[in-house]
Amino acid sequence: MNSPLHPDFESVVLTEEDISQHIQKLADQLNQDYQNKCPVILAVLKGVYPFLSDLTKHLHFYCDVEFIAASSYHGGTATTDWVEIYLWPRMSLKGKDVIIVEDIIDSGLTLKKIKQKVLSEGASSVKLVTLLDKPSGRKTRLEADYVGTTVKPLFLVGYGLDFQEKYRNVPYIGVLKKEIITMNAKDYPWRNEN
Repeated sequence: MNSPLHPDFESVVLTEEDISQHIQKLADQLNQDYQNKCPVILAVLKGVYPFLSDLTKHLHFYCDVEFIAASSYHGGTATTDWVEIYLWPRMSLKGKDVIIVEDIIDSGLTLKKIKQKVLSEGASSVKLVTLLDKPSGRKTRLEADYVGTTVKPLFLVGYGLDFQEKYRNVPYIGVLKKEIITMNAKDYPWRNEN
C-alpha cells in the first residue's frame, strides 16, 4: 500500500511499489553477476541509505559494506563542479571487486571522482549501481553499470533524496511544490515545528 501524498509534494514520480520493483530487478542482476564472489559495496551517503538497506536485503552473495561521503550539491537544487569526498573506508580496496551504490546519478562528477579514487587504490573491478539515472544532467562521460530507472530532468526528493536535508524519510520519490523551493529559508515549514 502506498503512502498518502506529502503536503509539500506537487506529484509522485515513483511510488513505493515502483521503487521495490526496480530494486528487485537490480538485485537479480547483481546476484547473477556476483555469484561466488565477495565484493565490497561502497555506499555513497547520505541519500543512499534507504536504497542500500532495501537492495542488500535481496543480495545472496557475501559482501562487505563500507560508507563514503561525497557531494557536489552543497545545499542547493543544482549540482556544482566542486566535488568533495569527506569520508572514505579504512579497509584496503586493493584486488577487490567494488560496487559503488548511489541513489541518483546526475552530473556524474561525484561518481567519476569516487571511481577514479577506487581504481587508484588498486581495485580489480569497479561497477556503478544507481536507483535513478538522470542523463540530462551529465557534465562528464559516465555510465552506470546497473540502473533502476532513468528519470526526467526534475529536482526529485524522497526515499533518501533531500531538499535542505529534509524529505529523505518520505517513502516514495516525487517533486516538491515550487513555492517550497523558492520560499525564503526562514519560512520553511519545518521552521515552525519547534
